[in-house]
Amino acid sequence: MTGTLKNNLSGLRPEDFQKTIKGKQTGLFFLRNKNGMEIALTNYGGATLAIMAPDKNGKFGNVILGHDSIDHVINSPEPFLSTTIGRYGNRIAKGKFTLGGKLYSLAVNNGPNSLHGGPTGFHTAVWDVVKSDDSVLALTYTAADGEEGFPGKLIVNIEYRLTDDNEFVISYKATTDKTTIVNLTNHGFFNLAGISDPTPTVCNNLLTINADYFIPIDEVSIPTGEILKVEGTPMDFRNAIAVGKRIDDDAEQLKNGAGYDHCFALNKSFAGELSFAVKCVEPVSSRKMEVYTTEPGVQLYTGNWLNGFKGAHGATFPARSAICFEAQHFPDTPNNTQFPSVILNPGETYTQTTVYKFGVED
Repeated sequence: MTGTLKNNLSGLRPEDFQKTIKGKQTGLFFLRNKNGMEIALTNYGGATLAIMAPDKNGKFGNVILGHDSIDHVINSPEPFLSTTIGRYGNRIAKGKFTLGGKLYSLAVNNGPNSLHGGPTGFHTAVWDVVKSDDSVLALTYTAADGEEGFPGKLIVNIEYRLTDDNEFVISYKATTDKTTIVNLTNHGFFNLAGISDPTPTVCNNLLTINADYFIPIDEVSIPTGEILKVEGTPMDFRNAIAVGKRIDDDAEQLKNGAGYDHCFALNKSFAGELSFAVKCVEPVSSRKMEVYTTEPGVQLYTGNWLNGFKGAHGATFPARSAICFEAQHFPDTPNNTQFPSVILNPGETYTQTTVYKFGVED
């Protein structure tokens, strides 16, 4: 069921999201709960367009960067803006990896590397709608064998749910007919102050990450292969600290990422545990978001490359006006066999659950 304007907090219009692309129809869909929260999505790229969440005074604001028409989504200066990412989230060095003794070559779309599944990755796909109501949007997409250079026909199912506990739950499943690699994620660009013109920086956000270790990167944002302690570095978010406190420190890792653009190895009791990963608080509005995930890592990205382009309802998105928590396996894992495996074989099912829980800090 495509959403209607009834009780539409986001101000988005269904007619602005109607388009036929390669014979498939795009649309606008709403999730709502008993607390008045609203999430707007489109089946183009599985993009989240708006998350309407209350502040300490009960005032609702849109806390995710998005666009207000399908054409703007398609032509966004930031093609991954709050979209679903696949077949491989994050970077693969030089767009090359070996699997089963065969060398595979991918499109290079980020300096010398492949990023987020390539220029026509899952963020550009029109997903088929399996189910849509006020609490659930279920989508499916079949990636052909060889699509963007990846082996195997991959059937992906994603379910977006909004619970009455103000949890935005994203569940993923995927199967393949040929051994392949899979690393799916959601690239939500969050701003808990709410988007505006201009959208403020996230540097005042108080951030906690449940990770004792992080993945260091080189000058082109590829992992060095090490897994290092956060202790004594600007990557230490084990206790809440303002995002901007150290973001411009004279540190090699921050220079390599132009700020934070790093994967953190989350503390886990066992592999696949759905556990606490992140807490982010915007102190002026008192909005908070907690992230829970089954994934071994989370990529922290502080919107370093946003350039002030225009989004929904005239909002603008300058540098560092968003914070991303991309739950995932580690970058360039196919070329780093010491990292948790991203290989999916026929007969196996890839699964992931990530929860973004919204609230107000006491």
